[in-house]
Amino acid sequence: MSQPKHIHILGICGTFMGGIAAIAKQAGYRVTGCDANVYPPMSTQLEVQGIELIEGWGTEQLDLKPDIFVIGNVVSRGNPLMEEILNRNLPYVSGPQWLAQNILHDKWVLGVAGTHGKTTTASMLAWILEHAGLNPGFLIGGVPQNFGISARLPSPAGGGAGGGGFFVIEADEYDTAFFDKRSKFVHYHPRTAVLNNLEFDHADIFPDLIAIETQFHHLVRTVPGNGLVVCNGREASLARVIARGCWTPVETFGFAASTPSPAGGGAGWGKGWQIDEEENVYFDGQVQGALQWELMGEHNRMNALAALAAARHAGVPVTQGLAALAEFKNVKRRMEVRGTVRGITVYDDFAHHPTAIDTTVAGLRRKVGKARILAVLEPRSNTMKLGVMKAALPDSLKDADLTFCYAGNLGWDARGALAPLGDKAVVKDDLNELIEAIAKVAETGDHILVMSNGGFGGIHERLLKRLK
Repeated sequence: MSQPKHIHILGICGTFMGGIAAIAKQAGYRVTGCDANVYPPMSTQLEVQGIELIEGWGTEQLDLKPDIFVIGNVVSRGNPLMEEILNRNLPYVSGPQWLAQNILHDKWVLGVAGTHGKTTTASMLAWILEHAGLNPGFLIGGVPQNFGISARLPSPAGGGAGGGGFFVIEADEYDTAFFDKRSKFVHYHPRTAVLNNLEFDHADIFPDLIAIETQFHHLVRTVPGNGLVVCNGREASLARVIARGCWTPVETFGFAASTPSPAGGGAGWGKGWQIDEEENVYFDGQVQGALQWELMGEHNRMNALAALAAARHAGVPVTQGLAALAEFKNVKRRMEVRGTVRGITVYDDFAHHPTAIDTTVAGLRRKVGKARILAVLEPRSNTMKLGVMKAALPDSLKDADLTFCYAGNLGWDARGALAPLGDKAVVKDDLNELIEAIAKVAETGDHILVMSNGGFGGIHERLLKRLK
């Protein structure tokens, strides 16, 4: 019996590359990998699957002699292992390209792109397909609680064009690798493409919004004529993307079919999805049913419309999609309640862009009414660290009663940026001091909303312990 093909993944402990590792293992490959930070929970998840992990970038890893090295975008020139791979002319490939060539090539790919909501929308879509018995595969940048895992292979019995089943993937616009500066999503060739929204982000690699729109149009160019583009009808940026050329039917969501699309719309703007305040869902003006769930916020209603439209393209009736969403459990770190002490509730949310912060706080406000909201923010993303979005922060936090910002390691003046909030904003450079400041003012009935795209120094558990 022949040995399974062997891949060695550089940067294996990131969510995306860890997902590739899990899928490759399920597909029968021998999988090994390395990273600078090999520790739980990702290390535990990978080791349980029989994946050998190595700490660091030592060149002795070449002795493993894999068939190919799969390179994550955490790896750059100067990395000692990568330099030796190049010096010896050994075969290597980016994670997205390996995935496309070895896993996605015969699948019906449903790609979910957008500045915000990719993880939640992809999770909703995968769950709708699962609920309908289509047994999809998926690779999602979070853990959908309906599944308990972030990545898996599909069952071919689920159908799909090409016979390999359906595969839902977060279609990320961030660059692919140090040697491939295209967005990851250009590799995936989705048959169903969701364009959830589009704002300026990733200031470390994109100079302006137009540059990101260009990458989104590269994605649109790859969708076949018998596919579908599901596009947010409220976004002028996406209207511009479609106006550059679209060879695929388009279904818009978020505005009534009779409403002109942003920027004048134009060719390609087609059927429309809408949802009203009572959460009745409409398609081309005809009511399809109502959402009955516990998720909060207008952003989640928009995510639901996108997921319903994409699932319908894959053959799932809207009524069945609505039934699935009634059983949908949100992704971890999306308004996740981490605990309640003395009547004070602590939430964890991934929001890290002013628009996401705004919609998250507004969603909580609608849920809790006049109760106090204490917003706790760590500006941690590359864009936020650069200070590009700092002017938008005060308005994004307007629905919070108090704001606490961790300014450690920031390269810009958080106190100055949040000055418009006056005495409603507290900024600390020390995490312990920040926790003490929150604990000092927290009262029974308060809702503490912690927002960061990282671990934030374990602030949730530390705060809950301090509040006891």
